[in-house]
Amino acid sequence: MPELPETETIARDLHGMVVGAVIAGVVVPRPDVLRDADQEGFARALIGQPIRRVWRRAKLIVLDVDARPTLASLEPSWRVVVQPRFTGGLVVDDGTLSAPDRAYVCVTLLLTDGRALHYRDVRRLGTVALMDAARFAEYSGALGPEPLDHTLDDAAFSGCVRESRQAIKIALMDQKRLAGVGNIYANEALWRAGIDPSREACTLTPTELSRLRVELQAVLTASIAARGTSFRDYRDARGERGAFVEQLAVYGRAGEPCRRCGRRLVGTHAVDGRSTVFCAGCQF
Repeated sequence: MPELPETETIARDLHGMVVGAVIAGVVVPRPDVLRDADQEGFARALIGQPIRRVWRRAKLIVLDVDARPTLASLEPSWRVVVQPRFTGGLVVDDGTLSAPDRAYVCVTLLLTDGRALHYRDVRRLGTVALMDAARFAEYSGALGPEPLDHTLDDAAFSGCVRESRQAIKIALMDQKRLAGVGNIYANEALWRAGIDPSREACTLTPTELSRLRVELQAVLTASIAARGTSFRDYRDARGERGAFVEQLAVYGRAGEPCRRCGRRLVGTHAVDGRSTVFCAGCQF
């Protein structure tokens, strides 16, 4: 956490809130979260630069930073690549952010309009990297395709996962195969598709794979519409909670009745060491 819907929500919010703003200063209270630059190099690269775009790649939030007016036709000089992992997040502060919320600020971009963009991380397991075009291309190129890309049809999706002998849940969450899917939405998509999370991916039929792709894309789209899932730490760029938790069919519901067949949901850590919840009655 955050997964694809949560980072997509944050990126969309930030794009509307900070694009065009110029970075006036950089404060790094917790430099251990920085990657690909030290504190001085990070500040030197960003101060005086406008934020041109905020977008998502996999579970990453990417800020394109560049002062060149022809950016639309060029790669930006720098990308700030934020990987929130379990407890990280970005929030825009107009001066009203509470003291408790500021307690976990790791990196702050001070904007010339008086606002601040904070990266907060309670456990400091996330990272903030500074990448030039070549470094980002290398990093992004090691990730799989986006699940919501319009080019990801049945054949492409099958090519991502079907040759694996791993459990299908593990294959879905392998970021080198498919970028952005984490534990919550792997559980949900497999329940929607009626597929046992522990089945070897290579045993799925073309019909099952097609159904899984459709359901995976549907659950990700629905969660984005609900602004993500909040259990504990996730907040959007405005500090608000996501509402998709109310629509979860299996994740977090071990021991409760299946909403499809009524059988009690099973919770296990045997598939991949993480919480897997499924219905033994209607997932095969």
